[in-house]
Amino acid sequence: MFFKGVNGQIDFDGQKVTITREGFMARASQGRSSKVLHLHQIAAVQYKPPSRLVNGFIQFSVSGELSEKVALKGQRTKAAAQDENAVILWHKHKEEAEALVDAINDALAAQHQPTGEGSSAGTDIEKLAELHSQGILTDEEFAAAKAKALGL
Repeated sequence: MFFKGVNGQIDFDGQKVTITREGFMARASQGRSSKVLHLHQIAAVQYKPPSRLVNGFIQFSVSGELSEKVALKGQRTKAAAQDENAVILWHKHKEEAEALVDAINDALAAQHQPTGEGSSAGTDIEKLAELHSQGILTDEEFAAAKAKALGL
């Protein structure tokens, strides 16, 4: 899924979110850049819907990153404009943004579902190996998850 906001664009392929900033508004807020967030890095997705008078935003909380001080009510969109993990949106983007947020939240929920009683360590390791081969898991993450699946 692809979504183009005011100060950047978000691409979600089911495994990772890529925030890309190009153009005047992007340079004015964050500078030209690209950031990739794998699903396992995303702790939460905050969505503030836009109205006809006020912009909204999609903001990702990332595990291991220090978050900024909480903005006062009425200042959240302004604070999000300065956050590298957020993209501002206008009212005309509302439907696209909601579909994207729903897809990401569904993928996050599926990632955190228990594997069930019928799963085996071998099945879990096969899934981990696939994620590792796709570059989603680093060598260290794969080794740690494999040891956990084996009960070591």
